[in-house]
Amino acid sequence: MPKKALITGITGQDGSYLAEFLLKKKYKVHGIIRRVALEDETHRLWRIRKIRQKVILHAASLESYASLVKIIQKIKPDEIYHLAAQSYVDFSFKDEFSTLNTNISGTHYLLSAIKDFSPKSKFYFAGSSEMFGKVKTVPQNEKTPFHPRSAYGISKVTGHDLTRNYREAYNLFCCTGILFNHESPRRGFEFVTRKISHGVARIKLGLQRKLVLGNLGARRDWGHAKDYVEAMWLMLQKRKPDDFVIATGKQHSVKDFAKLAFSIAGLNYKDYITLDKNLLRPAEVDTLLGNYSKAKKVLKWKPKTPFESLVKDMVTSDIKFVKSSGY
Repeated sequence: MPKKALITGITGQDGSYLAEFLLKKKYKVHGIIRRVALEDETHRLWRIRKIRQKVILHAASLESYASLVKIIQKIKPDEIYHLAAQSYVDFSFKDEFSTLNTNISGTHYLLSAIKDFSPKSKFYFAGSSEMFGKVKTVPQNEKTPFHPRSAYGISKVTGHDLTRNYREAYNLFCCTGILFNHESPRRGFEFVTRKISHGVARIKLGLQRKLVLGNLGARRDWGHAKDYVEAMWLMLQKRKPDDFVIATGKQHSVKDFAKLAFSIAGLNYKDYITLDKNLLRPAEVDTLLGNYSKAKKVLKWKPKTPFESLVKDMVTSDIKFVKSSGY
């Protein structure tokens, strides 16, 4: 019998890459989506369009314990990947309540449902480097103290603590992947990396004159999402559950990203970027850099896509996208 996997957030960047990865592994893939997504498949399911007929989708809400229980009882999945969240950090400053409620309660509901109705299911929680926030040491590893600087970061620390507690208190197979920034052509337009690659494409094609950005000095550890979903899977294949930092160990600034993106399109970034202080976060995270040595040793995992290849993938993909859509 093929293994059964359940993915929350299957329509997102990570969820879509993970679903494709698991299908290649001959899994039977189930996904949880909001009912509104089924009513607007063109806009909401575009990332899984190519595999739409190969996955089984279930309408449910992370804010409804009953709907999650119903699905978990029915499927009894071998593996559950909890990727869904309100994940846009800037929005979490504008609406802290919904960010905290959705992200924390959704994780808690899932863990409780697993404990009571499918205790053999292995559980993966999508942590984030934003949990480190105002970092104490550089680079950050699994033992680095957390100091989140946003409601999003706080919600992820709480989810991580819940995941660890269910592992220790109820002997469930629960892991947290503390993933540093990972991007792709499937990244949402609200994230700075996609804002840059999409803006560069529009400027290259004469549809936009300037790219407005905030903090060019923020430094991040950027990898490719398609590499990171393999690490998620590897965590659930081990004999014992544990938590892992997933990163590249290399760091670049927003300015570095923008400069490279424009150069790939044959443009000079200095001619097109303008700064807007309104785009700065109330509490900024200035630097994040991951140490993935534990994942390298235990999971035998390492990133495959260099920074330059990631940026090129996003820019060339967005040029094709803008040409075809006009957007």
